[in-house]
Amino acid sequence: MKRAQTVPVLMYHHVSPVEGMINVSPSNFERQLQWLKQRGYKSLTSAEFAGHLQGTPVPARSVLITFDDGYLDNWVYAYPLLRQYGYTAMVFLVTSWINDGPVRHHLGQGQLPQTPAHRECEDRIAQGRSDEVILRWSEIQAAQADGTLEFHSHTHTHTRWDLSDRAAEKNALMAQELDLSRAALQANLGHVSEHFCWPQGYVDADYVRIAQAAGFRYLYTTQAFGQNRPGTDPAHIYRFAVRNTSGYSVGRRIQVAAHPLIGPLFNRWKLWKRARRRKP
Repeated sequence: MKRAQTVPVLMYHHVSPVEGMINVSPSNFERQLQWLKQRGYKSLTSAEFAGHLQGTPVPARSVLITFDDGYLDNWVYAYPLLRQYGYTAMVFLVTSWINDGPVRHHLGQGQLPQTPAHRECEDRIAQGRSDEVILRWSEIQAAQADGTLEFHSHTHTHTRWDLSDRAAEKNALMAQELDLSRAALQANLGHVSEHFCWPQGYVDADYVRIAQAAGFRYLYTTQAFGQNRPGTDPAHIYRFAVRNTSGYSVGRRIQVAAHPLIGPLFNRWKLWKRARRRKP
């Protein structure tokens, strides 16, 4: 088997037919999965990805698919399409947003629930209406049962404590977030993994230390310009955001990310451009 030198990690939030930021339409999501399928790509589980970072070989054409926050549309649209094409994904859950209740319909069943755009989801969560836009424990358990989706921690409240009026307490508050998240996952799923994703992408050295002390080893960022190679730091996993675009476009980005020569050059160029824009 030809082994992967690096594994691109794809970051999604929403798969829904509504227009909106950080959303991919079901038709484009299916085209992206078709592109992967037609070219023989494998989606890794969290355990396989962890093994890759530790040096265990995985197929050259490997990707890791991730979703942040745990929106209802992940169940309604993403889950049945992933299952149809034989792919798996990781979902990072904000545990305080999750409620109990019966499983709702997904694609291929009866009348589908509404899946609002991201801004509307944020508004409803702020109003205490998260059940209208977030996965229920019953749906999480159903999607986990057949192996299509895995579920991991994304904190308990998704709060940027460093920007809050309690910023001086941010480390203690983050430790509390992790404890509450772990307790909810253990109570409802029976396990907690070593994989964790930072809320809103913010991380600093204190937060890394706190997460590691809480039992999280594999820490996922929103930083796109780096490569996840064997032996690289599991506390700094790179991911790139997938846009609402064709399978070919996403595929080209995957190929660049995984290329041993072009990938590092592309990343250095993008970081150089970003630094240049920040200069006064």
